Amino acid sequence: MLRITLAQLNLTVGDIEGNVQRMIETARQAADAQSDIVVFSELALSGYYPGDMLEEAVFLDRIDAGMSLLRAASAELPQLHWVVGTPARSPGPGKRLHNALVVLHAGAVRLQYAKQLLPTYNIFDERRHFEPGPDVAKVLRIGSAQVGFLVCEDGWNDAVADYAHNPFMRMADAAPDLVISINASPSHIGKREQRHQVFGDAARRHGLPIVYVNQVGGHDQIVYDGASFAAEPEAGVVFEAQRFEEDVRTLQLVDGRFAETAGQPLPPVPQEGLPTLAFYRQQIVLGLRDYARRCGFTQVVVGSSGGIDSALTLALAAEALGPQNVVGITMPSRYSSSGSVDDSVTLCRNLGVPLHTHPIAELVAGYAQQFEASFGQPLAGLPLENLQARIRGTTLMEYSNAFGHLLLTTGNKSEISVGYCTLYGDTNGGLGLIGDLYKTEVFALARHVNENAGRELIPQAIIDKEPSAELAPGQKDVDSLPPYPVLDEILKLLIEGEGLSRAEYQAARTFTQRLHESEDGRALLQRVRLMVARSEYKRRQAPPILRVRAKAFGNGRQMPIAARYV
Repeated sequence: MLRITLAQLNLTVGDIEGNVQRMIETARQAADAQSDIVVFSELALSGYYPGDMLEEAVFLDRIDAGMSLLRAASAELPQLHWVVGTPARSPGPGKRLHNALVVLHAGAVRLQYAKQLLPTYNIFDERRHFEPGPDVAKVLRIGSAQVGFLVCEDGWNDAVADYAHNPFMRMADAAPDLVISINASPSHIGKREQRHQVFGDAARRHGLPIVYVNQVGGHDQIVYDGASFAAEPEAGVVFEAQRFEEDVRTLQLVDGRFAETAGQPLPPVPQEGLPTLAFYRQQIVLGLRDYARRCGFTQVVVGSSGGIDSALTLALAAEALGPQNVVGITMPSRYSSSGSVDDSVTLCRNLGVPLHTHPIAELVAGYAQQFEASFGQPLAGLPLENLQARIRGTTLMEYSNAFGHLLLTTGNKSEISVGYCTLYGDTNGGLGLIGDLYKTEVFALARHVNENAGRELIPQAIIDKEPSAELAPGQKDVDSLPPYPVLDEILKLLIEGEGLSRAEYQAARTFTQRLHESEDGRALLQRVRLMVARSEYKRRQAPPILRVRAKAFGNGRQMPIAARYV
């Protein structure tokens, strides 16, 4: 029998000392549970992902010091094996480092395994810093069991679809009694189910029980959902840790089957995860909470326009940080409807969020007068519209600077895709909460927020209102853009393509194929494609966006600015 503690922790990139302390505390907890093995996540010592911090000598010295502390702590718990993810120096040619798994026991390193498959796609860039490990399986006897080890991507290629070789097959050849896989697997819609399928299939194919330990928490635009699990060859996934929170759980393995520590059977694991909208809400809430905490912010500020985007952003921020730590600012201009201002008041009252009013009409008039005086031409049309957005953005940044609040941007994926936003205006800020949600999803998530609360947090008037930037008389979004249900289907296929779920992909593909059948439809598709291409310079200057879908703007979609797209 083996007892294995799955240590699903919310560790911080670069906080070597803090991560060490959390790991030591958890190891002591595992020892109290009479565990044989405590398993931490991929690059747990440094946090995932350190990026070019890995090229700094001081950072690597801190890693070495942290590992020394862990080795000393392991000497104090000699009955326990520690499985630790860490950067480790590579002795051979190539990159100076390995993405390594180290097994510590009684103050010594009993095993070291270097990750073989280094993802360099979508948001990943591991080959930039690490040298692949040799094509060998690493197995260690712990008690009466042979235990094999893998690091994240090494377990994802069992179908040999993405790489030329398969570390899982090499591991199966070594015939271990248990495989432990340490991971930093980012979360997006459908990812949990994908993990269960890939590793459940591998467990069945090779007849191996698997323990999969994932990290949890938000790091910049990426959120890790935890959801660590255990899989058996016949039953598939039989245990799952909590999602979106830390969870330290000890399981026992007897004759290839997992159970609770007292031998009780494990409760069944639901095949389906969270509903899509609940997933979006929880991912965004954790992402904001950790981003603010790690960056030293306790409060946030949002420009409240009375529209759906700012309303949803305020509601999510209030859930993440508490309404007392969220501030709304309404900034009416001569084109703002009284309904929009009233809706902002109702929204913030429902949320318990303080709302300040900062009119901008006189500021806009002053800018316009001085522009004409200086350049001999009236300020009108798009420049005047953008001026209003930039005055609002400047006002919000003034508030952020004066009071120390993090400014949240409110743009959605539809608008950001086609550049329906103003640089240095509504793109100002430190983090975008809903920038990976299409506009149709924004409306759906707003309704979900109300349903989850059991009352109307976001006023129905805001949900029912036709979208408008209110920067010109009678302005509506459909004056500049296709209707959002049309635009969103085009954008999904154009931006995410086969990264969509099967159902979304088929729906978007069918929709766009119908457009291809008419001249007007083909013209619309080309128009949207060019709008996306010509807006890359705006996205390059935008703040980080919390990722909830498989392909998000930022490092998940890297496109040139100065390029020809036709």
